[in-house]
Amino acid sequence: MTSLNKYIIFSIVIMMFGCNKIPKTEKQLSATDILGNPNYLAISYGGYRQNTRDIQPTVEQIKEDMKILSAMGIKILRTYNVHFEQAANVLKAISQLKKEDSNFEMYVMLGAWIDCKNAFYRGHGAPDHNQESERNAVEIATAVSLAKQYPDIVKIIAVGNEAMVHWATSYFVKPGVILKWVNHLQELKSQGELPKDLWITSSDNFASWGGGGSEYHVKDLEKLIKAVDYISMHTYPMHDTHHNPVFWGVEGGNDLSDIDKIDFVMLKAKEYAISQYDSVFNYVKSLGVKKPIHIGETGWASFSGSLFGANGTKATDEYKEALYYKHMREWTQKENMSCFYFEAFDESWKDAKNPQGSENYFGLFTIEGKAKYALWDLVDKGVFKGLKRDGNSITKTYNGDKKALMKDVLVPDENKLLMHE
Repeated sequence: MTSLNKYIIFSIVIMMFGCNKIPKTEKQLSATDILGNPNYLAISYGGYRQNTRDIQPTVEQIKEDMKILSAMGIKILRTYNVHFEQAANVLKAISQLKKEDSNFEMYVMLGAWIDCKNAFYRGHGAPDHNQESERNAVEIATAVSLAKQYPDIVKIIAVGNEAMVHWATSYFVKPGVILKWVNHLQELKSQGELPKDLWITSSDNFASWGGGGSEYHVKDLEKLIKAVDYISMHTYPMHDTHHNPVFWGVEGGNDLSDIDKIDFVMLKAKEYAISQYDSVFNYVKSLGVKKPIHIGETGWASFSGSLFGANGTKATDEYKEALYYKHMREWTQKENMSCFYFEAFDESWKDAKNPQGSENYFGLFTIEGKAKYALWDLVDKGVFKGLKRDGNSITKTYNGDKKALMKDVLVPDENKLLMHE
Protein backbone atom coordinates (compact mmCIF):
# COMPACT_ATOMS: atom_id res chain seq x y z
CA MET A 1 0.00 0.00 0.00
CA THR A 2 1.39 3.41 -0.99
CA SER A 3 1.82 6.24 1.48
CA LEU A 4 -0.92 8.16 -0.36
CA ASN A 5 -3.40 5.30 0.05
CA LYS A 6 -2.54 5.01 3.76
CA TYR A 7 -3.17 8.73 4.19
CA ILE A 8 -6.54 8.51 2.40
CA ILE A 9 -7.70 5.58 4.57
CA PHE A 10 -6.59 7.35 7.75
CA SER A 11 -8.44 10.51 6.68
CA ILE A 12 -11.63 8.52 6.05
CA VAL A 13 -11.41 6.96 9.54
CA ILE A 14 -11.00 10.39 11.09
CA MET A 15 -13.99 11.74 9.15
CA MET A 16 -16.18 8.77 10.11
CA PHE A 17 -15.42 8.61 13.82
CA GLY A 18 -13.99 11.99 14.75
CA CYS A 19 -10.75 12.55 16.63
CA ASN A 20 -12.36 12.40 20.10
CA LYS A 21 -14.07 9.12 19.39
CA ILE A 22 -10.93 7.12 18.86
CA PRO A 23 -10.92 4.69 21.83
CA LYS A 24 -8.55 5.62 24.62
CA THR A 25 -6.92 3.22 27.01
CA GLU A 26 -7.79 4.36 30.54
CA LYS A 27 -4.79 4.44 32.87
CA GLN A 28 -5.36 2.19 35.87
CA LEU A 29 -4.13 3.86 39.05
CA SER A 30 -2.15 1.81 41.55
CA ALA A 31 -1.59 2.07 45.29
CA THR A 32 1.59 3.99 44.48
CA ASP A 33 -0.50 6.64 42.71
CA ILE A 34 -3.18 7.08 45.37
CA LEU A 35 -1.51 6.55 48.76
CA GLY A 36 -0.18 9.84 50.05
CA ASN A 37 -1.94 11.71 47.26
CA PRO A 38 -3.83 14.71 48.76
CA ASN A 39 -6.49 14.35 46.07
CA TYR A 40 -7.33 10.85 47.33
CA LEU A 41 -8.62 11.16 50.89
CA ALA A 42 -9.00 7.86 52.76
CA ILE A 43 -11.44 6.66 55.41
CA SER A 44 -12.44 3.51 57.29
CA TYR A 45 -15.90 2.23 56.41
CA GLY A 46 -18.34 -0.32 57.75
CA GLY A 47 -21.78 0.97 56.86
CA TYR A 48 -23.66 -1.11 59.43
CA ARG A 49 -26.95 0.45 60.51
CA GLN A 50 -28.09 -1.99 63.20
CA ASN A 51 -26.63 -3.11 66.54
CA THR A 52 -25.69 -6.47 65.06
CA ARG A 53 -23.72 -7.52 62.01
CA ASP A 54 -26.28 -10.23 61.38
CA ILE A 55 -28.08 -7.48 59.45
CA GLN A 56 -25.78 -6.51 56.61
CA PRO A 57 -25.97 -3.19 54.76
CA THR A 58 -27.50 -3.69 51.32
CA VAL A 59 -25.81 -2.75 48.06
CA GLU A 60 -28.25 0.15 47.66
CA GLN A 61 -27.48 1.43 51.16
CA ILE A 62 -23.76 1.20 50.47
CA LYS A 63 -24.22 3.09 47.20
CA GLU A 64 -25.89 5.90 49.15
CA ASP A 65 -22.90 5.99 51.50
CA MET A 66 -20.42 5.94 48.62
CA LYS A 67 -22.07 9.00 47.09
CA ILE A 68 -21.94 10.83 50.43
CA LEU A 69 -18.27 10.01 50.96
CA SER A 70 -17.36 10.82 47.38
CA ALA A 71 -19.01 14.23 47.78
CA MET A 72 -16.63 15.05 50.65
CA GLY A 73 -13.58 14.03 48.62
CA ILE A 74 -13.09 10.47 49.87
CA LYS A 75 -11.65 8.17 47.20
CA ILE A 76 -10.12 5.29 49.20
CA LEU A 77 -12.02 3.06 51.64
CA ARG A 78 -10.72 0.60 54.17
CA THR A 79 -12.69 -2.56 55.04
CA TYR A 80 -11.85 -4.99 57.83
CA ASN A 81 -12.80 -8.54 56.86
CA VAL A 82 -14.24 -10.54 54.00
CA HIS A 83 -16.25 -13.18 55.87
CA PHE A 84 -19.32 -10.94 55.89
CA GLU A 85 -21.23 -9.85 52.78
CA GLN A 86 -20.29 -6.24 53.48
CA ALA A 87 -16.88 -6.38 51.79
CA ALA A 88 -18.16 -7.99 48.60
CA ASN A 89 -21.15 -5.64 48.59
CA VAL A 90 -18.88 -2.60 48.91
CA LEU A 91 -17.00 -3.71 45.81
CA LYS A 92 -20.24 -4.49 43.99
CA ALA A 93 -21.67 -1.07 44.91
CA ILE A 94 -18.58 0.78 43.68
CA SER A 95 -18.54 -1.25 40.47
CA GLN A 96 -22.19 -0.37 39.79
CA LEU A 97 -21.59 3.32 40.51
CA LYS A 98 -18.66 3.36 38.09
CA LYS A 99 -20.89 1.90 35.37
CA GLU A 100 -23.62 4.45 36.12
CA ASP A 101 -21.17 7.38 36.17
CA SER A 102 -17.85 7.16 34.34
CA ASN A 103 -16.49 9.96 36.55
CA PHE A 104 -17.13 8.09 39.82
CA GLU A 105 -13.87 7.04 41.44
CA MET A 106 -13.37 4.93 44.57
CA TYR A 107 -10.71 2.42 45.58
CA VAL A 108 -10.51 -0.11 48.41
CA MET A 109 -8.00 -1.32 50.95
CA LEU A 110 -9.42 -4.80 51.48
CA GLY A 111 -8.99 -6.23 54.96
CA ALA A 112 -8.47 -9.92 55.68
CA TRP A 113 -9.26 -10.74 59.31
CA ILE A 114 -6.55 -12.82 61.04
CA ASP A 115 -6.71 -14.30 64.53
CA CYS A 116 -5.38 -17.11 66.69
CA LYS A 117 -6.68 -20.59 67.45
CA ASN A 118 -9.74 -20.45 69.75
CA ALA A 119 -9.95 -16.67 69.26
CA PHE A 120 -12.76 -15.11 71.30
CA TYR A 121 -13.04 -18.54 72.99
CA ARG A 122 -14.68 -19.95 69.86
CA GLY A 123 -12.97 -23.33 70.21
CA HIS A 124 -12.52 -25.85 73.00
CA GLY A 125 -10.26 -23.73 75.16
CA ALA A 126 -8.65 -20.37 75.74
CA PRO A 127 -7.11 -18.42 72.84
CA ASP A 128 -3.81 -20.01 71.81
CA HIS A 129 -1.60 -17.18 70.57
CA ASN A 130 1.05 -19.59 69.32
CA GLN A 131 -1.28 -21.14 66.74
CA GLU A 132 -3.47 -19.52 64.12
CA SER A 133 -7.13 -20.00 63.44
CA GLU A 134 -8.08 -22.48 60.73
CA ARG A 135 -10.28 -19.75 59.27
CA ASN A 136 -7.35 -17.55 58.32
CA ALA A 137 -6.71 -19.52 55.13
CA VAL A 138 -10.35 -19.06 54.08
CA GLU A 139 -10.17 -15.34 54.79
CA ILE A 140 -7.04 -14.92 52.67
CA ALA A 141 -8.47 -17.02 49.82
CA THR A 142 -11.64 -14.90 49.80
CA ALA A 143 -9.61 -11.68 49.76
CA VAL A 144 -7.59 -13.00 46.82
CA SER A 145 -10.76 -13.94 44.96
CA LEU A 146 -12.26 -10.46 45.44
CA ALA A 147 -9.01 -8.75 44.41
CA LYS A 148 -9.02 -10.79 41.21
CA GLN A 149 -12.68 -10.01 40.55
CA TYR A 150 -12.27 -6.26 41.08
CA PRO A 151 -8.68 -5.38 40.11
CA ASP A 152 -9.75 -1.87 39.13
CA ILE A 153 -11.01 -1.20 42.68
CA VAL A 154 -8.94 -3.29 45.13
CA LYS A 155 -5.52 -1.65 45.33
CA ILE A 156 -4.36 -2.89 48.76
CA ILE A 157 -4.83 -6.04 50.84
CA ALA A 158 -4.25 -5.73 54.59
CA VAL A 159 -3.44 -8.98 56.37
CA GLY A 160 -5.05 -8.60 59.78
CA ASN A 161 -6.41 -5.71 61.81
CA GLU A 162 -4.62 -5.06 65.11
CA ALA A 163 -3.82 -8.77 64.94
CA MET A 164 -0.37 -8.56 66.56
CA VAL A 165 -0.86 -6.10 69.41
CA HIS A 166 -0.68 -7.84 72.77
CA TRP A 167 -3.63 -6.04 74.37
CA ALA A 168 -5.89 -7.83 71.86
CA THR A 169 -5.93 -10.71 74.33
CA SER A 170 -8.90 -12.48 72.73
CA TYR A 171 -7.28 -13.04 69.35
CA PHE A 172 -3.73 -11.73 68.74
CA VAL A 173 -1.20 -13.76 66.77
CA LYS A 174 2.58 -13.69 66.61
CA PRO A 175 4.19 -11.72 63.73
CA GLY A 176 5.18 -14.99 62.04
CA VAL A 177 1.54 -15.69 61.20
CA ILE A 178 1.12 -12.33 59.47
CA LEU A 179 4.47 -12.82 57.74
CA LYS A 180 3.34 -16.20 56.39
CA TRP A 181 0.28 -14.72 54.68
CA VAL A 182 2.04 -11.56 53.47
CA ASN A 183 4.67 -13.76 51.82
CA HIS A 184 1.90 -15.91 50.31
CA LEU A 185 0.26 -12.86 48.72
CA GLN A 186 3.59 -11.50 47.51
CA GLU A 187 4.27 -14.88 45.90
CA LEU A 188 0.89 -14.76 44.12
CA LYS A 189 1.89 -11.36 42.77
CA SER A 190 5.20 -12.68 41.49
CA GLN A 191 3.39 -15.57 39.78
CA GLY A 192 0.96 -13.21 38.08
CA GLU A 193 -2.02 -14.52 40.08
CA LEU A 194 -2.50 -11.04 41.55
CA PRO A 195 -1.68 -7.66 39.98
CA LYS A 196 1.97 -6.78 40.47
CA ASP A 197 1.07 -3.25 41.61
CA LEU A 198 -1.34 -4.49 44.31
CA TRP A 199 0.18 -3.45 47.64
CA ILE A 200 0.27 -5.84 50.60
CA THR A 201 0.43 -4.69 54.22
CA SER A 202 -0.84 -5.40 57.71
CA SER A 203 -2.80 -2.77 59.61
CA ASP A 204 -1.75 -2.65 63.24
CA ASN A 205 -1.09 -0.61 66.35
CA PHE A 206 2.08 1.49 66.43
CA ALA A 207 3.54 -0.75 69.16
CA SER A 208 3.20 -3.83 66.92
CA TRP A 209 5.31 -2.13 64.26
CA GLY A 210 8.22 -1.75 66.67
CA GLY A 211 7.18 1.57 68.17
CA GLY A 212 6.36 0.00 71.53
CA GLY A 213 8.37 -2.03 74.02
CA SER A 214 11.23 -4.40 73.27
CA GLU A 215 8.87 -7.39 73.59
CA TYR A 216 7.70 -6.57 70.06
CA HIS A 217 11.22 -6.44 68.60
CA VAL A 218 11.45 -9.98 67.28
CA LYS A 219 13.03 -11.41 64.13
CA ASP A 220 9.71 -12.18 62.47
CA LEU A 221 8.68 -8.53 62.82
CA GLU A 222 11.89 -7.49 61.10
CA LYS A 223 11.14 -9.94 58.29
CA LEU A 224 7.56 -8.67 58.08
CA ILE A 225 8.67 -5.05 57.78
CA LYS A 226 10.86 -6.08 54.86
CA ALA A 227 8.07 -8.14 53.27
CA VAL A 228 5.23 -5.60 53.21
CA ASP A 229 4.94 -2.92 50.56
CA TYR A 230 4.22 -0.29 53.20
CA ILE A 231 3.42 -0.02 56.90
CA SER A 232 -0.16 0.70 57.95
CA MET A 233 0.08 2.14 61.47
CA HIS A 234 -2.66 2.87 64.05
CA THR A 235 -2.53 5.63 66.66
CA TYR A 236 -5.23 6.51 69.21
CA PRO A 237 -4.49 9.44 71.53
CA MET A 238 -8.16 9.45 72.59
CA HIS A 239 -7.88 6.00 74.14
CA ASP A 240 -4.62 6.98 75.77
CA THR A 241 -6.21 9.89 77.62
CA HIS A 242 -7.21 7.04 79.95
CA HIS A 243 -4.62 4.33 79.32
CA ASN A 244 -1.59 6.64 79.13
CA PRO A 245 -2.75 10.04 80.43
CA VAL A 246 0.67 11.62 80.90
CA PHE A 247 0.33 13.77 77.77
CA TRP A 248 -3.26 14.81 78.55
CA GLY A 249 -2.68 17.98 80.59
CA VAL A 250 -2.64 21.77 80.55
CA GLU A 251 0.44 23.73 81.53
CA GLY A 252 -0.25 27.20 82.88
CA GLY A 253 -3.95 26.43 82.90
CA ASN A 254 -4.85 29.29 85.23
CA ASP A 255 -4.07 31.79 82.48
CA LEU A 256 -6.15 30.01 79.83
CA SER A 257 -9.85 30.17 79.04
CA ASP A 258 -11.78 26.90 78.90
CA ILE A 259 -11.77 26.88 75.12
CA ASP A 260 -8.03 27.59 75.04
CA LYS A 261 -7.44 24.66 77.41
CA ILE A 262 -9.38 22.38 75.07
CA ASP A 263 -7.58 23.65 71.99
CA PHE A 264 -4.27 23.16 73.79
CA VAL A 265 -4.88 19.55 74.82
CA MET A 266 -6.02 18.69 71.29
CA LEU A 267 -2.75 20.04 69.94
CA LYS A 268 -1.02 17.79 72.46
CA ALA A 269 -3.09 14.88 71.15
CA LYS A 270 -1.82 15.62 67.64
CA GLU A 271 1.77 15.78 68.90
CA TYR A 272 1.24 12.49 70.74
CA ALA A 273 0.09 10.79 67.51
CA ILE A 274 3.12 12.19 65.71
CA SER A 275 5.39 10.85 68.46
CA GLN A 276 3.98 7.35 67.91
CA TYR A 277 4.59 7.68 64.17
CA ASP A 278 8.15 8.80 64.92
CA SER A 279 8.71 5.76 67.15
CA VAL A 280 7.77 3.43 64.28
CA PHE A 281 9.77 5.42 61.75
CA ASN A 282 12.88 5.30 63.94
CA TYR A 283 12.56 1.56 64.58
CA VAL A 284 12.18 0.80 60.87
CA LYS A 285 15.13 3.05 60.11
CA SER A 286 17.22 1.25 62.75
CA LEU A 287 16.74 -1.95 60.73
CA GLY A 288 18.18 -0.29 57.65
CA VAL A 289 14.78 -0.44 55.97
CA LYS A 290 13.07 2.37 54.10
CA LYS A 291 9.34 1.79 53.70
CA PRO A 292 6.39 4.19 53.34
CA ILE A 293 4.33 4.58 56.51
CA HIS A 294 0.67 5.56 56.29
CA ILE A 295 -1.92 5.95 59.04
CA GLY A 296 -4.15 2.89 58.75
CA GLU A 297 -6.42 4.03 61.52
CA THR A 298 -6.91 6.91 63.92
CA GLY A 299 -9.98 8.66 65.24
CA TRP A 300 -11.78 10.41 68.06
CA ALA A 301 -15.18 9.52 69.52
CA SER A 302 -17.84 12.19 69.92
CA PHE A 303 -19.37 10.64 73.05
CA SER A 304 -18.55 8.25 75.89
CA GLY A 305 -20.56 7.33 78.93
CA SER A 306 -17.58 6.07 80.89
CA LEU A 307 -13.77 6.16 80.61
CA PHE A 308 -13.51 9.03 78.14
CA GLY A 309 -16.60 11.05 79.03
CA ALA A 310 -17.89 13.18 81.89
CA ASN A 311 -16.98 10.54 84.49
CA GLY A 312 -13.57 9.87 82.96
CA THR A 313 -11.00 11.92 81.08
CA LYS A 314 -13.60 14.24 79.51
CA ALA A 315 -12.04 13.67 76.10
CA THR A 316 -15.09 12.96 73.96
CA ASP A 317 -17.40 15.45 72.27
CA GLU A 318 -18.00 16.73 68.75
CA TYR A 319 -15.81 19.80 69.18
CA LYS A 320 -12.71 17.78 70.14
CA GLU A 321 -13.50 15.23 67.45
CA ALA A 322 -13.57 18.02 64.85
CA LEU A 323 -10.25 19.44 66.04
CA TYR A 324 -8.59 16.04 65.93
CA TYR A 325 -9.95 15.33 62.45
CA LYS A 326 -8.63 18.68 61.24
CA HIS A 327 -5.22 18.12 62.86
CA MET A 328 -4.83 14.64 61.40
CA ARG A 329 -5.80 15.68 57.89
CA GLU A 330 -3.46 18.68 57.97
CA TRP A 331 -0.50 16.73 59.35
CA THR A 332 -0.77 13.69 57.09
CA GLN A 333 -1.37 15.74 53.95
CA LYS A 334 1.62 17.93 54.74
CA GLU A 335 3.75 14.78 55.11
CA ASN A 336 2.31 13.12 51.97
CA MET A 337 0.74 10.32 53.99
CA SER A 338 -2.67 8.73 53.66
CA CYS A 339 -4.87 8.67 56.76
CA PHE A 340 -7.65 6.08 56.84
CA TYR A 341 -9.60 8.07 59.38
CA PHE A 342 -11.80 6.02 61.70
CA GLU A 343 -14.55 6.24 60.75
CA ALA A 344 -17.15 7.36 58.23
CA PHE A 345 -20.44 6.59 60.05
CA ASP A 346 -21.31 5.63 63.62
CA GLU A 347 -21.87 1.89 64.06
CA SER A 348 -23.83 0.71 67.10
CA TRP A 349 -22.89 -2.98 66.80
CA LYS A 350 -19.39 -2.26 68.05
CA ASP A 351 -20.58 -2.03 71.65
CA ALA A 352 -24.14 -3.26 71.32
CA LYS A 353 -24.49 -4.16 75.01
CA ASN A 354 -23.46 -0.65 76.03
CA PRO A 355 -25.30 2.04 74.02
CA GLN A 356 -23.13 4.73 75.65
CA GLY A 357 -19.86 3.02 74.76
CA SER A 358 -17.38 5.21 72.91
CA GLU A 359 -16.86 2.59 70.18
CA ASN A 360 -20.35 3.40 68.91
CA TYR A 361 -19.53 7.09 68.28
CA PHE A 362 -16.39 7.34 66.16
CA GLY A 363 -18.24 8.32 62.97
CA LEU A 364 -18.09 11.69 61.26
CA PHE A 365 -21.79 11.05 60.57
CA THR A 366 -24.44 9.63 62.87
CA ILE A 367 -26.17 6.41 61.84
CA GLU A 368 -29.11 8.52 60.62
CA GLY A 369 -26.80 10.52 58.37
CA LYS A 370 -26.42 13.73 60.36
CA ALA A 371 -23.07 15.41 59.82
CA LYS A 372 -21.16 15.99 63.04
CA TYR A 373 -19.41 19.28 63.77
CA ALA A 374 -16.26 18.26 61.85
CA LEU A 375 -18.32 18.38 58.63
CA TRP A 376 -20.68 21.29 59.27
CA ASP A 377 -18.73 23.48 56.85
CA LEU A 378 -19.32 20.95 54.06
CA VAL A 379 -23.06 21.05 54.75
CA ASP A 380 -22.91 24.86 54.48
CA LYS A 381 -21.14 24.54 51.14
CA GLY A 382 -23.92 22.30 49.83
CA VAL A 383 -21.69 19.35 48.96
CA PHE A 384 -24.34 16.90 50.23
CA LYS A 385 -27.25 18.55 48.46
CA GLY A 386 -29.69 15.95 47.17
CA LEU A 387 -27.93 13.07 48.93
CA LYS A 388 -29.66 10.91 51.51
CA ARG A 389 -28.95 8.09 53.95
CA ASP A 390 -31.88 5.74 54.46
CA GLY A 391 -34.28 8.47 53.37
CA ASN A 392 -32.71 11.19 55.54
CA SER A 393 -31.17 14.30 54.03
CA ILE A 394 -27.68 15.19 55.27
CA THR A 395 -28.18 17.84 57.94
CA LYS A 396 -26.12 19.06 60.89
CA THR A 397 -26.17 17.59 64.37
CA TYR A 398 -27.59 19.92 67.05
CA ASN A 399 -29.64 21.47 64.22
CA GLY A 400 -26.53 23.48 63.46
CA ASP A 401 -26.68 25.30 66.81
CA LYS A 402 -23.06 25.65 67.92
CA LYS A 403 -24.02 27.12 71.30
CA ALA A 404 -26.04 24.01 72.04
CA LEU A 405 -23.12 21.84 70.94
CA MET A 406 -20.65 23.69 73.14
CA LYS A 407 -22.76 22.97 76.23
CA ASP A 408 -21.71 19.33 75.82
CA VAL A 409 -18.03 20.14 75.42
CA LEU A 410 -16.10 19.03 78.50
CA VAL A 411 -13.05 20.79 79.90
CA PRO A 412 -10.39 18.35 81.17
CA ASP A 413 -9.90 18.46 84.94
CA GLU A 414 -6.64 20.35 85.28
CA ASN A 415 -5.82 19.27 88.83
CA LYS A 416 -6.15 15.57 88.06
CA LEU A 417 -4.25 15.91 84.82
CA LEU A 418 -1.34 17.82 86.25
CA MET A 419 -0.70 14.97 88.69
CA HIS A 420 0.57 13.04 85.67
CA GLU A 421 2.84 15.79 84.36
